Amino acid sequence: MASTADFKNGLVLRMDDQLWQIQEFQHVKPGKGPAFVRTKIKNVLSGKTVDKTFNAGVKVETATVDRRDMTYLYNDGSDFVFMDAENYEQVSISPQTMGEESRFLLEEMRVQVAMHEGNPLYVELPVTVELLVSHTDPGVQGDRSTGGTKPATLETGAEIAVPLFINTGDKLKVDSRDGNYLGRVNS
Repeated sequence: MASTADFKNGLVLRMDDQLWQIQEFQHVKPGKGPAFVRTKIKNVLSGKTVDKTFNAGVKVETATVDRRDMTYLYNDGSDFVFMDAENYEQVSISPQTMGEESRFLLEEMRVQVAMHEGNPLYVELPVTVELLVSHTDPGVQGDRSTGGTKPATLETGAEIAVPLFINTGDKLKVDSRDGNYLGRVNS
């Protein structure tokens, strides 16, 4: 059990037999009335985000979430297979649990897997990943109808928008959270 004073980003709560992770929270002390905590929480399994308000001092049940460093090994056709860095145990994670994170996943990549009672909840990739451009059309100077960007397919199969000067074979730094181009990596 945790009080609203113990809230922090990333804390996982158990409410209505579901797990919810705190994305944002704010303690509010209005001029009139009691204090409260405004939160934005995300359902760990479905990914749905909702706003919820708690009265200050309320006790909420927390869930024990074990974050483990794991290495991505391969996709067995249906699931993604990861290996625990400490005990070399292998864990299969479904595409539904992986979500959009799988777009930037490369073999041998180190990730964090959040587990609850032996079940994987979600996978956290590094914030930035370095990936090769497997295909992009040449940028035509003067083509500004797209704001100076063009589509590029990365080695993982993900497609992102990149500046016109990027060529096939370039190594890029990409934000794994939203797929934004961050820059070119000098080899």
